[in-house]
Amino acid sequence: MKATCRDCHRPIIWTFTEAGKRLAVDPTPDDKGNAAIWRDGTGAVRSRRPSDELPLCGWERLHMPHVATCPTRTQQLALPGTLPAGVTSLDAHRRKKRR
Repeated sequence: MKATCRDCHRPIIWTFTEAGKRLAVDPTPDDKGNAAIWRDGTGAVRSRRPSDELPLCGWERLHMPHVATCPTRTQQLALPGTLPAGVTSLDAHRRKKRR
């Protein structure tokens, strides 16, 4: 199912993993990706992680999970010490409590 990311508004494809969870992937195939996607018999887009035991099949294409390429998410991950406005860190309180 094609959609757009809520954070960066880029196009994404929602897939269903083997565990039944939803995974957003970038719409263009990428050889560096780790999500093999294909369309099953019902038309649903499925995804899985290829392994040595079950490598990429001919009907699957590698795509990059969107969480790895989303500019909004990567900016948030790059600044681990900063919190959004209105959010208080409880680290100091937790350190005091452990003593």
